[in-house]
Amino acid sequence: MNQDYLDPKYAEGMPKMADSSFALDFLLTVKTGIRYYAVALTETASADLRQALSRQMEQAIDLHQEISELMIEKGWLYPHDVEKQIELDIKAADMALAIADMELFPTDTDRLGTFATPNK
Repeated sequence: MNQDYLDPKYAEGMPKMADSSFALDFLLTVKTGIRYYAVALTETASADLRQALSRQMEQAIDLHQEISELMIEKGWLYPHDVEKQIELDIKAADMALAIADMELFPTDTDRLGTFATPNK
């Protein structure tokens, strides 16, 4: 028997998990940006450009701190407790595997008869 995963009862806890996932993605993107700013700083010869890149990198570091603090406050990140972080990561991996195992689409996709079929 197929379950209707569009039914709200199957979405319990998903908004919180989605928020956590989006925040983590944002955190990692900002972290990558900081890395690129650091590389760009070492590659430029222009003092003005170095100053602009340095300012932007400082802003990105501040943003990284804000996102990290939000995630810690919400219980989505445990940078000072490895055991809790591992537990959270395993839970997220298990959820990803459970979602991957869901039969979200019918195996029979035959649309014959659903729409008007021109005469052959």
